[in-house]
Amino acid sequence: MRQTVLEDIGLTPTEAKIYLILLEQGASLAGAISRNTGIHRRSVYDSIERLIQKGLVSYIKSNNRKYFEAVSPERLIEILKKKEADVNSILPDLKALQQMGSDKNETLFFRGKAALKSAFDDQLETGENICMWGATSKATDILQFYFPHFDTERVKRKIKIRLIFNESERSSVSKAKIPLSDIKFVPDTVKSDTAVNIYGKNICIVAWKSDPIAVLIREESIAVGFKSYFEFMWNFAKR
Repeated sequence: MRQTVLEDIGLTPTEAKIYLILLEQGASLAGAISRNTGIHRRSVYDSIERLIQKGLVSYIKSNNRKYFEAVSPERLIEILKKKEADVNSILPDLKALQQMGSDKNETLFFRGKAALKSAFDDQLETGENICMWGATSKATDILQFYFPHFDTERVKRKIKIRLIFNESERSSVSKAKIPLSDIKFVPDTVKSDTAVNIYGKNICIVAWKSDPIAVLIREESIAVGFKSYFEFMWNFAKR
């Protein structure tokens, strides 16, 4: 988990592994880092150079040898604040670009866990209530660290969600306590690992697998059609 978080804030897997071993073992020679991580010595030097540039590693010279040491983890917060400040500085321009294309119909494709977060962030940004059929607890297994954030932001923005699960998910759903939600269930005979999210004029179709994919369609006429299918299933489903 620690390495995953470090990678999420911009470190490569190699950089994250080296930073963690330096935190654990203190000042170390490049050779020792290579042995303890299993990373080739040349790659160790390249990654350490990048970590030094990011302000996460420093070094001292003793007997003409370089000992590398991890900088305090608080530096990670500074990096995040710098990234946030950089984004905020260009946010007005980005919003202007978004507004220019807001009326355009489009289809977007997302692959992988990180990309999928963008698809769900879009549901938050739109601010419309969400209707979802094909909901599955498998989603929280695949994006387990994301959905608490998603629900927190959804509550802040007062976005309600209606969910249709399969009957076999009933016990898992009762434990989950999804906020601002209305939930119904359909028989397992219509079970699928594909979910459909409808919000405003948008439809997001998600295939929940180990390497998830999603297709986001912005087209009001299609959204209206999918919403009709959802309402039909909603009337058929049971609480």
